[in-house]
Amino acid sequence: MDLSQLLDDYLHYLKAERGLSDNTIASYGLDLQHFILYLQQNQLESLAKINKQVILDYLGQLTKEGKANASIIRCVTSLRKFFQFLRQEQLIENDPMTLIETPKSEKHLPEVLSVEEVERLLVTPDTSQTLGLRNRAILELMYATGLRVSEVINLKLEDLHLDVGIIRAMGKGKKERIIPIGDQAIKWISAYLDNSRPILCKNKRSPYLFVNFHGERLTRQGIWKNLKNEVKKAGIKKNVTPHTLRHSFATHILENGADLRIVQELLGHADISTTQLYTHISKKRLSKIYNQAHPHA
Repeated sequence: MDLSQLLDDYLHYLKAERGLSDNTIASYGLDLQHFILYLQQNQLESLAKINKQVILDYLGQLTKEGKANASIIRCVTSLRKFFQFLRQEQLIENDPMTLIETPKSEKHLPEVLSVEEVERLLVTPDTSQTLGLRNRAILELMYATGLRVSEVINLKLEDLHLDVGIIRAMGKGKKERIIPIGDQAIKWISAYLDNSRPILCKNKRSPYLFVNFHGERLTRQGIWKNLKNEVKKAGIKKNVTPHTLRHSFATHILENGADLRIVQELLGHADISTTQLYTHISKKRLSKIYNQAHPHA
């Protein structure tokens, strides 16, 4: 069977039977399309020709192309799951991935804003303008809750319970969690709901909290683009992404005495080891402050 057809069958299986998200399926698809292109360029389209050495040569090619370690790890995962599917469907007798080890990930501490930098960023949007007020509400919400950008864009009006200071978020794996929200975020979200959102929606009715100028749900790219503009106006030189606010939220509440298990619950981490990354950030910042402040450091 043609490899492209096999890939289509596999992606359909991921959606129909495994119920994976569109983003995850798209990610697997891009990795496997790149692999199939490599096979075609090297006259290796037949499944019978794909063995451990072919896989190793391909991964070596990715390294030569300068692919990031994280990208190669993701590619190995994509290939592993694809060949498991082919084995399951009895399209191959031997899985070439069984003897391929997954590269170890490089541990990088994420970028974190200081409290002063966050404050500068929050006051940057021009709240006298319709979009500025919306952007202020988004920034306040993200810093107050540590929500992922995907969770922010999928928030619906029915998820808000501002009168009791909580919101409901749907995280990875469709896991629901309840998150407290502070007075400042409530204030700016309420102002957005009263003054900006009706103007943006015009005559449209959208269930989503944050909408664009056409009254449609704001996208990940829209939030990323708006954040970049606000960061530039705030004069912050760090590489800030929507996830930076999530990292900053977790780091700041840990530094102020929050329990690690509470932070895990707030962030929606399935594994506490993921949350423990933020303790390393706090220690690194502590050392930096000590070295700057102590006369004999």
